[in-house]
Amino acid sequence: MFQIVPVIPHLFIYQPSSSFQHAPIHPLPFVPVVMSNLATPSAVKSASTSTFLTALWVNAAVAAAEIILFTILRPRFRSVYEARTITPVASKRVAAMSASLFVWPLQVWRADYEDIVAVNGMDAYFYVRFLRMMMIIFAPIWAVSWAVLMPVNAVRTHVAGKSGLDMFIFGNVATDKQERFAAHVALAWIFTFWIFYNIRREMAHFITKRQRFLISPVQARSVQATTVLVTGIPTRYLREDALLSMYSHLPGGVKKIWLNRDLKELPAAYERRLVACNKLESAENALMKMAAKIRYEQLGEPGAPPEEPTLDAEGRALTTNSDPDKDPESNASLAEKLVPAGKRPFHRLPAGFMPFALPFIGQKVDTITWAREQIVETNAILSKGRTKLDRQDALEPSKVEDTSDKQSVAAVQGYPPLNSAFVTFNRMIAAYMARDTLNHHEPYRMAERFADVAPEDVIWGNLGMNTYEAKFWTLFSYAATAALIVLWAIPFAFIGVISNVGALCKKQAWLAWLCEIPPTVLGLIEGVLPTLLLAVLMILLPIVLRMLAKIEGIPKRTGLELSLMTRYFIFQVVHSFLIVSLSSGIIEALPHILEQPTQIPSLLATNLPGASTFFLTYILLQALTGTAGGFLQAATFIIHYIKLIVLGSTPRSIYALEYGARTVAWGTLFPSTTLIVVIGLGYSIIAPVINGLVCVCMGLFYMLYKYLFLWVLEQPASSDTGGLFFPKAINHLFVGLYVQQVLLAALFFLASGGEIWLTNASPRGCADDRAHRVHGDLPDDDRQLVRPAAAVAPALAPGPHRGPHRGRAARGAACRRGETRVDAEAMDDRTAPAKAEDSPTLPTKPPMRRARQDAVDVPEPDAHDYGFAHPAAARPQRTIWLARDALGLAGEEEKANRERGIIVSTSGAQMDLRGKVVIKEAPPDEESRA
Repeated sequence: MFQIVPVIPHLFIYQPSSSFQHAPIHPLPFVPVVMSNLATPSAVKSASTSTFLTALWVNAAVAAAEIILFTILRPRFRSVYEARTITPVASKRVAAMSASLFVWPLQVWRADYEDIVAVNGMDAYFYVRFLRMMMIIFAPIWAVSWAVLMPVNAVRTHVAGKSGLDMFIFGNVATDKQERFAAHVALAWIFTFWIFYNIRREMAHFITKRQRFLISPVQARSVQATTVLVTGIPTRYLREDALLSMYSHLPGGVKKIWLNRDLKELPAAYERRLVACNKLESAENALMKMAAKIRYEQLGEPGAPPEEPTLDAEGRALTTNSDPDKDPESNASLAEKLVPAGKRPFHRLPAGFMPFALPFIGQKVDTITWAREQIVETNAILSKGRTKLDRQDALEPSKVEDTSDKQSVAAVQGYPPLNSAFVTFNRMIAAYMARDTLNHHEPYRMAERFADVAPEDVIWGNLGMNTYEAKFWTLFSYAATAALIVLWAIPFAFIGVISNVGALCKKQAWLAWLCEIPPTVLGLIEGVLPTLLLAVLMILLPIVLRMLAKIEGIPKRTGLELSLMTRYFIFQVVHSFLIVSLSSGIIEALPHILEQPTQIPSLLATNLPGASTFFLTYILLQALTGTAGGFLQAATFIIHYIKLIVLGSTPRSIYALEYGARTVAWGTLFPSTTLIVVIGLGYSIIAPVINGLVCVCMGLFYMLYKYLFLWVLEQPASSDTGGLFFPKAINHLFVGLYVQQVLLAALFFLASGGEIWLTNASPRGCADDRAHRVHGDLPDDDRQLVRPAAAVAPALAPGPHRGPHRGRAARGAACRRGETRVDAEAMDDRTAPAKAEDSPTLPTKPPMRRARQDAVDVPEPDAHDYGFAHPAAARPQRTIWLARDALGLAGEEEKANRERGIIVSTSGAQMDLRGKVVIKEAPPDEESRA
């Protein structure tokens, strides 16, 4: 006999990348555990109740320990627990929490979640708003279901094998008490319409909030709001003059058109230069550390640092003997004097055709020399290509046949346009009109149009995909996703086998040799290996699903997350909810089904609700250990300081580790949350005990994410969709309601023993089916209400963005600096009144808000604005950031690099005599991470 038991990794995992990814792993993996055939149903039920109680105490103890640790560590390690309060970027800094150990719960409770809009944008706000909505929905459901359904299911009725928590489930209603099912039907209707009411109210709030966000002055002027990406453009329209004539009639006209081109060798050269910059920066700082170490060992006495050398006007150290006639090393560089050639940084090049290098294989080169040569070479390639692009843009393609300049003709043909373009308008309303109107009369021509595009959000490699090719890959992607959902059970089953090696080797002769394995090794195989394999599988799943979404040709990273949200949720519902529910009920009833096959309907009706005990344990784990672990962030804390020791070799890497943005992956976070809601809705009538746990879980999540989004996490403005994940989450609620209604109707009919029209349960099943039909009509009405209003900008936008508009560069700068964040007061006067000045999370005069307000009136173009040109066509070389050292080596290396045309800076970072780097400000070319 099998029973499904959870093997659940920690709720949160931080994935190292350019920023930390704060996202839960697949929350509900499971493996089938072989149980003794002698186990009786009553024994299994008692064991499940005992398991729940044990889980309650264990999780409560673990959660208490984690909260105590968090309380102690929080004020001492602010770079982990209050990262937003110490960031060097003033516009992103928020007020610190109290240093008192025991004030933080009250401070988080009192914090206004409306402030999240200003701190982290609309997506974060609506996620917390969704958690709040779930609390409001489940609180009365909890109270009513416990007061009504628990007595109905447990008092003066009993079914054999039902004890403990199973006394309170639907299956405990005896066959002679079926009139009690009327209570289940009535509450199903009441709860359904209560949920409908809350959905209507929250969607109305969503529309109001989103539209005020779209028409706010800063958002309306940003390049993100006024630009549309058009794909599938016919060849004859791939000219600026043709697109200009097409869109110039829209309100305000066109500001700028960016044709996307096949840049051929330029993107590869750009990536090569970026790799070389990383290596040069790392090697230069490693060289200075080595020089400091050697100097300290040569001159320093134990316990006393060496004296700082005297520097010349150019920052180079002066030796004791400064007479070049008497100093044989006067012509040698400072680096050669301080560091022997054998201790300089080096690396190996890939051997032959291999794409990566291997130890002890390949040519060994001096890293600094090699990186400088690579940067100089790629700079020349990019400069030549950009010159050709400038000439190509200056010559209209329609006049190519009339020109006799062969070089100009060759320039036009050098980088041909792709079938897409960015169109930046003077007014936001024009951008939305261009997106929502029919652009071309032929099928699939200019059909895919995307508004709210930020340069940082663009997937440049997907801009040239043919429309028909994109359709094919979309079908392939979803077919592969469906196959993945089906085939993912195979590795799960294999993990289940590994977790039960000890039991299987006793029953299967061909596995008898496994019983000879030492008990310690066998324990590791059964206990540790399955969990590790399961964690790896769950880490790989979102990566694979993102890859499948990317091959569709989705041109925006936020579009990938929206697609991933749907795919991941389907996977969760199928594997973590439906399969667990059905397999648990069928497997528990299997012995009796074999003995009494005529009783299949009644046996399933009795046993299907039995999986609720497993879900109770799971939700309990998420509510207690998951939430407390989210506060403690143990993995992040440990990895953070390990990385500082191991990887903190350059000013940039130290800055990224100390102050780098930690973000959430909405494509996995939302589905993991809505899965809990779907489970709660599915079992809200069948097993009312679950309602209280879901309500408490959502309340604790609400506190956790309010804290994280106000004081820890930082969502880039370029990745903000304005809350578009929220309607998808609402659609997930309908899945939960569908499951609830279908499951209830099926259970009512099954409880009748299969005689559909001869029992008291059948009319109630029909009544519940009618509730399902009424419920099924609501999503269509909601979509008609929500989609047009949520997707477009209101035509009656208030004054400021109707007047004269600033240049594209100023709007682009505002977008990158995070100035698309909108004051809560400007967006919703009812929900965010002027009390924000006394907010416990934001300063009295928040620097972020001052920056946004100032930027509205700044007409000067930003030096870092490159619009929607491909990075390879516009971005300069990334600044090599060196720490200024006491030996003066940084100054000499800076001069050597500048002589080769390499951009270098030594501002904002210093290295002491022992080689320790201290950061004083943000990197010179990263003033904003937006």
